Amino acid sequence: MKYGEKRVLWIPAAVGIILFVIAASCAAEQFVEKRKGTVLHFGMMAGSYWDVPTGSCYEVIDAAIRRFEEKHPGVRVEYTSGILKEDYPEWLAEQILLSEEPDVFMIPAGQLDVLASLGVLKNLEPLMERDEAFEREDYYPAAWNYGNIRDTQYALPYESVPTLMFVNKTLLEKEHIKMPGTDWTWEDFLAVCRQVTKDTDGDGVIDQFGCFDYGWREAVNSNGVQLFEKGGAKSYFGDYRVEAALRFVKDLNGVNEGFAVTSREFDQGKVAFRPFAFSEYRTYKPYPWRIKKYSDFEWDCVKLPSGPDGKGQTGLDTLLMGISSRSGHQNLAWEFIKELCYEEETQLHLLEASQGMPVLRGAVESPLLKQVLGNDIPGNGNMDVEVIRQVMEEARETPNFRRYSAAMSQADREISSIINGERSIDSGLLKLQREINAFLRQ
Repeated sequence: MKYGEKRVLWIPAAVGIILFVIAASCAAEQFVEKRKGTVLHFGMMAGSYWDVPTGSCYEVIDAAIRRFEEKHPGVRVEYTSGILKEDYPEWLAEQILLSEEPDVFMIPAGQLDVLASLGVLKNLEPLMERDEAFEREDYYPAAWNYGNIRDTQYALPYESVPTLMFVNKTLLEKEHIKMPGTDWTWEDFLAVCRQVTKDTDGDGVIDQFGCFDYGWREAVNSNGVQLFEKGGAKSYFGDYRVEAALRFVKDLNGVNEGFAVTSREFDQGKVAFRPFAFSEYRTYKPYPWRIKKYSDFEWDCVKLPSGPDGKGQTGLDTLLMGISSRSGHQNLAWEFIKELCYEEETQLHLLEASQGMPVLRGAVESPLLKQVLGNDIPGNGNMDVEVIRQVMEEARETPNFRRYSAAMSQADREISSIINGERSIDSGLLKLQREINAFLRQ
């Protein structure tokens, strides 16, 4: 074969190789462009939502993102890091004004109704109805209902924190008093407070106390009262159970004989009881944080005592997540919000890496809860996990209508004057109910 003939044969082969390289390159570029074009934006705040020390606030989210991206090749999830809780509402508002809000985002406390009314949040009902793998009954009722406005679900719960009663075990043991059980009542609570409140050093001044920071809201919740109609159209402050709650708080305050107990007395181990968020327990029970906070006494948590018409229910604070109604990837956004709020692996990870509680029954009822609560807790300080399960099941959701915070601020002022004896309980509550109802109608 002549030299020229060899060259003719080589040219088609070279062209083929070049065309293959070009085609592969184009395919790679198209794949990259596809990845670049399918980006879900997520809005989150840095640090602890529950205002306690935390390690890596991104650990659970990053792990969930990795799993989601593995399930959805060609999709990336991006978020802006470092936005503090106190700055997050303003940041989110700016993004909304620019029509650049994330596809999925954490909802600041108290803003669900506002965002839903403005049309910013996607109504999740159609997405849930089409998804046969999704069951709303898998959530604890109070956590689920917090994302509901006017019988429409606009958000999924991600994490919750109930209120529990901290108990100074060392003080009770010194006074030969048993730890309260799950069925203790207001009468039991008041009796213990009276027993432990005393002058221990003989100087004529009370220096040991029954409780600190137990107020009318805790009493109302534990006595089975629903203060507002679900949509926030009217209030029920005139309910006889509210009156009973205020009378109990007055009796409880009277035990201290006018002494204003503060957190300082509790931190020093001089107070038997204090209502606290469960996130405080998760943070300060294990070593080494307990050494920095409450090192002078042993303590644990129990349910709040029950009123005569209640079950010792607690309010439940819940972090919600929603989908932007303007998202161009709403089906993907639904899958991602489920990865965060409905995937059991994510919810179990919260037990290990966060200070709150999962919102799924399956996660809270898993053996991992007992294991996590027992880690790094010295002695016999393991909390009864059945208490947590019972509290989560019976908890009351915080109302989420637009005027709730303002209405409760007004109620705080008026009820404070009632408890301080500036007006009678029955007439004062009826007056408050009329004023709150007028405010809600504005």
